[in-house]
Amino acid sequence: MTDITNAVPINAAGAASAVPPTPTLGEAFKYWLKLGFIAFGGPVGQISMMHNELVERRRWLSEHRFLHALNYCMLLPGPEAIQLAIYISWLMHGVKGAVMTGILFFMPAFVLVTVLAGVYLSYGDVPAMQGIFYGIKPAVVAVVLFAAWRIGSKVLKNEVLMTIAALAFIGIFFFKIGFPWIVLAAGILGAIGGKLVPAKFKAGGGHGAAGKAAHGPAILDDDTPPPAHAKFSWGKSIMMVTIFVAIWAASMLALQGMPVLFDMGEFFTKAAFLTIGGAYAVLPYVYQGAVEHFGWLSGPQMMDGLALGETTPGPLIKVVTWIGYLGAVNPANPIATGMAGAAVATFFTFLPSFLFILAGGPIVEATRGELKFTAPLTAITAAVVGVILNLATFFAWHTFWPGAVDTSPFAGPFDIIAVIIAIASFVALWKYKVDVMKTIGVCALLGLALSFVR
Repeated sequence: MTDITNAVPINAAGAASAVPPTPTLGEAFKYWLKLGFIAFGGPVGQISMMHNELVERRRWLSEHRFLHALNYCMLLPGPEAIQLAIYISWLMHGVKGAVMTGILFFMPAFVLVTVLAGVYLSYGDVPAMQGIFYGIKPAVVAVVLFAAWRIGSKVLKNEVLMTIAALAFIGIFFFKIGFPWIVLAAGILGAIGGKLVPAKFKAGGGHGAAGKAAHGPAILDDDTPPPAHAKFSWGKSIMMVTIFVAIWAASMLALQGMPVLFDMGEFFTKAAFLTIGGAYAVLPYVYQGAVEHFGWLSGPQMMDGLALGETTPGPLIKVVTWIGYLGAVNPANPIATGMAGAAVATFFTFLPSFLFILAGGPIVEATRGELKFTAPLTAITAAVVGVILNLATFFAWHTFWPGAVDTSPFAGPFDIIAVIIAIASFVALWKYKVDVMKTIGVCALLGLALSFVR
């Protein structure tokens, strides 16, 4: 697309002074397709990319409207970056734009992860491949631990929220309490605490884009009324919910007689409604179901999938594509069954994201103003920190004591090299702000090198 900021007058402050032309659906298609291939860096990086391009450069919408949409997406279950993309495209081009953008955002990642899963199953026992994953696994420990620290530093602002995080960790680590029950308990504690001690449940910051800046007038500016398709009506909202329920029910019906795929459809639908707090928050729940309950893949395989998810474009929650492929693969026809599992897991994970925007977006536009985190959501986010810390602990255990089992948690040799790699990775992420993808890439190369000398 043409750099529209160079085609309009510039005011004395250096900002463009004319509203840019509205992009066509075809022009929007080119941008969202490009984003699908370059959307590295997790939700923070993806949101930053969209802000830089759509607010500052192309000026499709104003800073206020971008943050308004982001605040809503932060309150939703599911991956906030893809939901923000769907929301913006829905505002610009209606339902067609929303569906187009949502598919383009995750499709490149879906194809790439599916291919990598097939390669992994075929060549995962090759020494060089094993060496690469040997280096990656301790880096994943550091990445998940860093995620817990990053979220915790923003959320755990007082002793009450710290206690909720600690209780969540104890509940899931020692007592194996399911993630949905922890979310429910935290929400109840937040609702009660918000009334008794409201000051303790004031939310911290979110992902936040840059501060308000004069980028020039936007197509959807602060005072631009919502487009006709974005206006709220009960009839449209009920119809949208009905359509999505029908799509979900028809899809589940089509999976009858295929137990593994049916279980995946049901499980990943639940996961999609429990991902408050982003991808890292749902990983413990997905792990509990996919590894411990259904046995679709092993813990180390889950870590390998997470590592690939960190180093490929698209939302991190695309790790469900990996789980679906490995969980459904049948030796009699590995490619077809693996792809079927990947498609089912991906479809049911992302379907609710479209529902949240297409049904909820008009309500948000009708009440446009700053959306605040509620006390229950603040408590849930605090609990998520403890749950993520549990995930880091689990990964560390399997990485540092690779021969350990539940009955003998510290059996086998202790891998000091893996510990050193994990510590170095965490320091790189935390102190030196090294990109996650670069950190994992370096560790993969280090693991490959070690495979030739071990």
